[in-house]
Amino acid sequence: MAATDRAGLGAPCWVSLLTGDLTAAQNFYGAVMGWTFRKGSLGEGFAVALKDGKPAAGMGDVATRMGVPVSWTCYFAIDDADLVSSRVRERGGTVAVGPLAVGKGRVVLAADPAGAVFGFWQGENLPGWRIGGGEAPAWLELRTRDAFAMAMFYGEIFDWAVDRPDRCEVRYEDEAVTVRAGGSTVACIRGGAIEADPDPRIRPRWHVYFRVDDVEKAVESALGAGGAVVSEPSHTMVGREATLRDPQGGLFTVTEGSSC
Repeated sequence: MAATDRAGLGAPCWVSLLTGDLTAAQNFYGAVMGWTFRKGSLGEGFAVALKDGKPAAGMGDVATRMGVPVSWTCYFAIDDADLVSSRVRERGGTVAVGPLAVGKGRVVLAADPAGAVFGFWQGENLPGWRIGGGEAPAWLELRTRDAFAMAMFYGEIFDWAVDRPDRCEVRYEDEAVTVRAGGSTVACIRGGAIEADPDPRIRPRWHVYFRVDDVEKAVESALGAGGAVVSEPSHTMVGREATLRDPQGGLFTVTEGSSC
């Protein structure tokens, strides 16, 4: 997360894989997503995944050191890390890490009241990177117990739905809460997940959807690279998709759809 552009405040501005083995993660996602990699600006143990030469996502070899599961984490753009951290605590969430000074910005890792982990970033963002763009993820989805309650939580900490052009707007449609920025849907919040359920697909968490040209080919590549299929390829309202697990446990969905 470094460069010269500002995302709309409260909007997703980056996704990063917290992994335990950076080389293994690069090998897997290179095979499945066709990504190449360059060294990240944060030093050894960090990398930026590139699609067609443009940044798609980040990776950090930090899961073991931080004592957290391997997972994809989404970050939201904010202008005051201290203020948003206070809002998280006041509304029943947890600030796990930060605010930490990173490069020319500040980063925080937190969890919402239902336990879903997310991050937020105060600083400049990669120019041109946006959810739904050609290189970035297709969209993000919060799978949680009570979509309305979590929409209220995130709306209050990120100032969603305020009457300002630089903020996200929130709508309820198709039995989900959708978050829009710049006229495009960037995230969905869906209810029904159960925190204690042994199936990791339905524990409260932010989930990343990556667009691919061919879901079956991506599934085949994932299996060949040591991953697993959590949800078999199927047709949904937005297109064909499958949920996969990388060899270290990171969950993500590949989709041929364009929006949630």
